[in-house]
Amino acid sequence: MFDFNPMTIIAGLPGLIIAMVIHEYAHAQVAVWLGDFTPRLMGRLTLNPKAHIDPIGMLMLFLVHFGWAKPVQINPRNFKNPQRDDILVSLAGPMANFVTAFLALVALLVFDRMGGDMTTGVYMVFRLIIEYNIGFGIFNLIPLPPLDGSHVLMQLLPRDMAYKLAGLERYSFLILIVLLMTPVLSMILIPCRNLIWQIFRLLLSPFI
Repeated sequence: MFDFNPMTIIAGLPGLIIAMVIHEYAHAQVAVWLGDFTPRLMGRLTLNPKAHIDPIGMLMLFLVHFGWAKPVQINPRNFKNPQRDDILVSLAGPMANFVTAFLALVALLVFDRMGGDMTTGVYMVFRLIIEYNIGFGIFNLIPLPPLDGSHVLMQLLPRDMAYKLAGLERYSFLILIVLLMTPVLSMILIPCRNLIWQIFRLLLSPFI
């Protein structure tokens, strides 16, 4: 899980940055499309990494392939359909990560089919772009505040249960640390990662 190989650190930086920036930009862009201009006013409607990267979340993503970025602030009252639109905004980030991972995989396959001579370093960069985006997308779907999965779940739960779930946010970091120190999180996330890979293979099966 922990890899301090200098080559991995260097090759992994593009994947880390891309995963975080794409994820948060997708949240911001979809929110604006749905009528909430808060992300634009707060400078989040940009692909500039400085606007999105959280140092601790980036370190966690590098160490365990699961992490987080600076959350995009939205105001659901600006949406025409607050419940539906909040769910769409919440799902936009993880979906953008999965699409990015898929496109990176397609780029690798196309380059290989064209007979390109890819160095080990370049291959590792693309591989880590894929891995980090899949990991970032899955991790953020965990229904634990303030992760995206919790926003989706809170919109679907009865109000009293949603309030109780929101109250867990103060303990979220501690809960995540405990989960990371046990096999519980891996037992959930690794099968999800394998499922994403199976979907990718299914989509690409006519071409490979």
